Amino acid sequence: MQHPYKQGLGLLLMWFKNLYFFAFTRPFEWSEQDIEKQLFEHLFTPCGSTEQSHIGWVNALGKHGSTVVHGVNNNFLLCARKEEKILPAPVIKDQLEAKIAIHEQEHSRSATKKEKEQFKEDIIFELLPRAFSRVTDTHAYINPEHNIIVINTGSRGKAEDFLALLRKALGTLPVTSVSPEKAPDEVMTDWVAGTELGENFNLGMEAEFNALGDDGAVVRVKNQDLASDEIKSHLDADKYVVKVALEWDDAISFILCDDLAIKRLKFFDVLQEQNDDIDSDDIIAKIDADFSLMAGEINRLIDDLLTEFSVKTTDYLES
Repeated sequence: MQHPYKQGLGLLLMWFKNLYFFAFTRPFEWSEQDIEKQLFEHLFTPCGSTEQSHIGWVNALGKHGSTVVHGVNNNFLLCARKEEKILPAPVIKDQLEAKIAIHEQEHSRSATKKEKEQFKEDIIFELLPRAFSRVTDTHAYINPEHNIIVINTGSRGKAEDFLALLRKALGTLPVTSVSPEKAPDEVMTDWVAGTELGENFNLGMEAEFNALGDDGAVVRVKNQDLASDEIKSHLDADKYVVKVALEWDDAISFILCDDLAIKRLKFFDVLQEQNDDIDSDDIIAKIDADFSLMAGEINRLIDDLLTEFSVKTTDYLES
């Protein structure tokens, strides 16, 4: 029988799969205890019968913990839970059209824009108590030393939701996206064109190219040598790279996007197996070891990656 750690938290939490990271513009000086106190005022509660969504904090380690902040080696782990009511758009559309038709028949005139908006609000209000719910957890960690917050999500919207909740809990959250002087798509295009990467990086075998213009062609290649003549022909046709596969330090592979989001993060076995000698019955010790290892590698990866763009997260600290 598989150990519960392997079934649950170990696979779903500790090894992040997609990253959005942000730099602080002022030093993050909150202690673990201070963060805990502030976040405790905004714990998750399920949606009320007429609420469409609700977000709040839950235990950072799920059933294995009792605090909303879990700190290891100056990395503070947090988890936000969001519940959303699922209302199928076709159902709302059909009911709205029926209600408008009845209104226009009874009043012998077309419904105004304001009336249609009110009809739609009324329909949603009536449907919400019967709607199904979708609950998602989003983990992130803060590392004050590296001046970053790293969010485990492939959705910019979910990352923004997380930051908004943290800002609400702390009262302030001075963070910004990392924006190098030279656009990331230009740098990534240079890499594929032959510009040498740092010693810890190697190009993978996957990329996405866009052509210039709003209606320009999109080309995706997979399992393709990015130094091949076929790829060169795309560059010669003025296509530019918006996503590229990279490997780092013989430990991690990922897809880098032109907004510096990191997708499909994969930690190689040689890295994940470093903590295999820890007693599997000591769940917290195993979680802490994996979290510390993962966060340490991600912190180094982000530092090395931003070096390729001639920028550091500490550059964003206001003087």
